[in-house]
Amino acid sequence: MDETTLFPPIEPSNFDLIVVGTGLPESIIAAAASAAGKTVLHLDPNPFYGTHSASLPLDDFISFLRSHSESPSLQVQTSDDDDVSIPLATRPLYSNLEINLHSSEPLENSNKFTLDLGAPCAFLCADAMIDLILKTGINQYMEFKSVDSSFVSGGAGKLESVPDSRSAIFKTRSLLGPEKYQLMNFFKHVQGILENGSEEDMEIPFVDFLTKRGLSQKLKSIILYTIAWADYDQGKLEFCKDVITTRSGINRLALYHSSIGRFSNANGAIIYPIYGQGELSQAFCRRAAVKGCIYVLRMPVISVLMDKDGRTYQGVRLASEVTNSNHKSPSNAEGKVARGICIAKNSVKPEAANCLVFFPPRSLYPEQITSVRVLQLSSNVGVCPSKTFVTYLSAVCDDSVEGKKLLNAAINALFHIAVSSSSENNEIDNLREHAEEKPCLLWSALYIQDLTKFHGAFNSIKFTPMPDEHLHYDDILDATEKLFKELFPNEDFFATTSTSDEQHLDGNTELDP
Repeated sequence: MDETTLFPPIEPSNFDLIVVGTGLPESIIAAAASAAGKTVLHLDPNPFYGTHSASLPLDDFISFLRSHSESPSLQVQTSDDDDVSIPLATRPLYSNLEINLHSSEPLENSNKFTLDLGAPCAFLCADAMIDLILKTGINQYMEFKSVDSSFVSGGAGKLESVPDSRSAIFKTRSLLGPEKYQLMNFFKHVQGILENGSEEDMEIPFVDFLTKRGLSQKLKSIILYTIAWADYDQGKLEFCKDVITTRSGINRLALYHSSIGRFSNANGAIIYPIYGQGELSQAFCRRAAVKGCIYVLRMPVISVLMDKDGRTYQGVRLASEVTNSNHKSPSNAEGKVARGICIAKNSVKPEAANCLVFFPPRSLYPEQITSVRVLQLSSNVGVCPSKTFVTYLSAVCDDSVEGKKLLNAAINALFHIAVSSSSENNEIDNLREHAEEKPCLLWSALYIQDLTKFHGAFNSIKFTPMPDEHLHYDDILDATEKLFKELFPNEDFFATTSTSDEQHLDGNTELDP
C-alpha cells in the first residue's frame, strides 16, 4: 500500500503559517496567528494534543518518554527541479530514564492517571499566563483548584509550613516571635518600596539586600526559595549561575503577594488546572480552531522544503502531500533539568491534598547547589485515583549524575519504599504499617530533560522552547510573544477583546476575579 493512502489530503495546501507540534508555545502561536486573521495549519504526529506539554495516562506517559529517549533514523536529502527536501529529525529530548515499580497497582489503573510530561508547573493567580487565559477567554475551557499550602524542608526531614502571608506568619509554629515580627516588618518595607520607590541600589544581589535588612538565614532561605523561587544557591554568589537582583526579587515578592486573594475561590497564591497542565495547550488549540485554524493529528512531517540556494523556506513534506507555507516552528535544546514522578498511597503532609514542597540548597546534603521543587497532587484535580497521590519533582542540574542524586535525596526524604511481595495481603499490610511514617512509594520515574532556549535558523523557520526548569510559564510566554512579533511584526499578540466579551467569558470560569 502506498504510504500516502494512509493519510488524508489537506486542502487548501497554502498557509500563512504551519506549526508543527501542539505543545504550549506552538498552541499559543497558532491561536494568536488565527486571531490575527492568518491562515494556519497546525500539525502533530501524535494522536493527542500537547506534545511535550501533554498530560497522559500512565502507560502512554511511559511509552512517550521511551520513544523520545531514542535517536530517530535519519532520511536522505532529496531534490527536484524546484526545491530541496531536507529530512526533518529531532534529537532525543529525554535521557537516563529510570522507572521503578514497587507495586502493581498503578499500572493496573493506568487510565485513571493523568501525568504531566513537563511537571512540576503551577500558576500564580496574578501571573502573566493567567492574565492571558482571561484575556483570550480560554478560561471557559478550563477549571482550576487551589494548591492548599507550601512547605519547606527545615532539616532532619521535617517539613515546615511556608509563612507567605500575614495570616500564615501568625499561624506558623516554625518561627519564633522575634522572627515573625522581623518577617512582617520586611514585607511592610517591600510594600513601601513598591508604593513609594527606593533610593537603594536595586541591582545588588537580592540576598545582600535581605542581609542588610537583618534577616536570619532561615528567613532568607524561605524568601529566596519558596516565594521568589530561586533556582541556584544565592548564598554562594561566586558559583551561582543565576543571581537574583534586588529589583527582580522584589518584583517576585510583589507578584506572589498580589496573587493571594485575587480569586474569591482560590485559597492561596497558587492554582493548578483540573486534569493536568495538558489542558492549557488544548484550550489554546480550541480557541485557534474557533478562529479557523486547521488541525491534523497523527500527521508525520517528513521534511522541510527549501529553494535551490537554501535561503528560502517553501513548505513541509507530509506523509500525504506537500504543503506550502511562509513559516514553521521546530525546536532546539540547551541545558538540563532532572524530573521525577512518584505515585504514593498517602500525602507527604496528612493535612494537605495539593501542596508544594521546597528543598533549598544545602538542605538535603552539603554539596547541593540547586533547589529541588516538589508538587503533590491528589484525586480532587482529576489526575489520579482516590486515595492516591501524584508527586512531581524537578531540579536544575549540569548532568544526569547530579540530577539523579538531587531527586533521589528528595525522594528518600519524602517517601518510604514499599517492599515487594507476592501476596496482595502482605502488600496492603506493608502500606498500612508505614502509613503514619512516610507515604509508601508505589511507582516512580526519573529522567533528564534537555532544556530549550529561543533560537532562529532561517528567516522563515523559527524555534519554540520546550518546557523549562521553572514552576511558572513566564519565560516561555515571553519567548512565545517575541516569536510571534518576529513572525508577524504588524499584528497584535491577541488584540484586546471588548469589556462585555471578557465579562461574559469570566463568568464561565471557576476563577472569578
